[in-house]
Amino acid sequence: MKRTLILGIGNTLLGDEGAGVHALEHIRALLGDATDVDLLDGGTLAFTLLPTLEQYQRLIVIDAAQLEGPAGTVAAFESEDYDHFLGRPRRSVHEVGLCDLMHMARLTDCLPERRALIGIQPEFIDWSETCSPPVAAALDEVAQIAVGYVRRWREEDVAVQVEEA
Repeated sequence: MKRTLILGIGNTLLGDEGAGVHALEHIRALLGDATDVDLLDGGTLAFTLLPTLEQYQRLIVIDAAQLEGPAGTVAAFESEDYDHFLGRPRRSVHEVGLCDLMHMARLTDCLPERRALIGIQPEFIDWSETCSPPVAAALDEVAQIAVGYVRRWREEDVAVQVEEA
């Protein structure tokens, strides 16, 4: 069974900057006891995550991102769209670290075959242990999107296995 890593990124002491990490609890509630999915608080991201990334065939990253919309706007990017989004200037609050991590994963041949980024437009990034109301309200939508990816990727893998048999 292929494994999925859902990586929440952010600093939970800086309000909406921690949205990716806060979203993990919402996702955990929807996934229940799924054995093929791991949730990880990636903090503010570092190259130390590369050995962890190598263990997974699928990756979903959740992060505060500049989406050019109202606070709480959610957008998802998969595969090439994910790569393209990260290649545009200043889209994710952690863009440099995330971009560098993906380049390192590609160079070491451990880039997950399926990958997605779910971005949440922040309202504020300042000292606070909670998200703004619009971002907090968007966390359920983020969780639904993440779980949707997990389920769709599972179904696609089953279809491929049936085809190969």
